[in-house]
Amino acid sequence: MPFPWPKAKRMPGYLKPESPVCRVTIVGSMHRVVASWFGTGLILGRYRGDDLGSGTVGALFALPIALLIGFWFGWQGQVVAAVAAVAVSLWSARPFVGPEGDAGWIVVDEAAGAFIAVIGLSLWPGAIVAWLVFRAADIFKNFAPGVAPAENLPGALGVTADDVIAGLYGLVVGHLVVAVI
Repeated sequence: MPFPWPKAKRMPGYLKPESPVCRVTIVGSMHRVVASWFGTGLILGRYRGDDLGSGTVGALFALPIALLIGFWFGWQGQVVAAVAAVAVSLWSARPFVGPEGDAGWIVVDEAAGAFIAVIGLSLWPGAIVAWLVFRAADIFKNFAPGVAPAENLPGALGVTADDVIAGLYGLVVGHLVVAVI
């Protein structure tokens, strides 16, 4: 594939689109954008200088998307979206998981957990309670059985699994609240 612009417009050292290095850079950038849940995981780090709380921000941005999917496509659409979010989480977090584990700016896993937590629930009270329980189970991992051990799984699986289990806690409690009220 020839370079589409005239040679006069090329900058010295510019990567050609057909270059393998350019392809790796583009794919790496895609991983980063998706792993940060389209930049929401970078907000607190940018403005506060600390990633603490970025998971809650990412999950908060995912909540209206999950609820809109439920409104438009029903609980079946939410299940499909949750499965897709888990798959995307595993794919996008994989290159960034190092020996230290889950970096604070990687919040696509929290988005996947939020998608799971609100399956089949409307906004009040079910989805709000489910989302709050999901976040509590994710933040206070030792008080929700299974969440802390799931985080110790290797690689992107450990990054994602704890949020999946926390999302399941939220899902169960949200549906219990709706059944009782």
